[in-house]
Amino acid sequence: MSIPKPSDPAKLFLSAIYADGEELTLCCRRLEERFGLSDYQSKEVPFAQTGYYHREMGTPLFRQFLSFRDLIQPELLPEIKLFTNALEAEVAEAGRRRVNLDPGYLNLHHLILATGKKGSHRPYLGQGIYADLTLIYESGTFRALPWTYPDYAGEAVIGMLNRLREVYKDQVRQAVEA
Repeated sequence: MSIPKPSDPAKLFLSAIYADGEELTLCCRRLEERFGLSDYQSKEVPFAQTGYYHREMGTPLFRQFLSFRDLIQPELLPEIKLFTNALEAEVAEAGRRRVNLDPGYLNLHHLILATGKKGSHRPYLGQGIYADLTLIYESGTFRALPWTYPDYAGEAVIGMLNRLREVYKDQVRQAVEA
């Protein structure tokens, strides 16, 4: 028989796709008010992997990845996704999003993204939110799965996530030693 235990804390992670950096700056301020200081913000890169967002958000689009210093409990992911959805709506113009915020978390074993979309690989978490098992950590690196979004399977993103995993490991180690 397994004995239930609380989950280990996880590192809050977020992908931001946006058309205008001003809205992203506002969103980052609000995210830090809610979740604590960001400890990582990637460089801005063009987002051209798909045209999915063009009609709603316009072009050109950019992307940044962020993570937060304060660790979270994984069961808070639906609440976090609902907050980012509300933030997207707050900065929308004429009903069109200007920022797409995709939160998730990473731990020693995997990267999970929050989504409102159903799928065979997406267990239901509650409040209309599903967990998307995006990457698993195996043999010293994050690895893509058959359904992983192509941009998350790329070498640069995998490398960045491996580095964030090392930061997370240090955070967990420090918490245990404290």
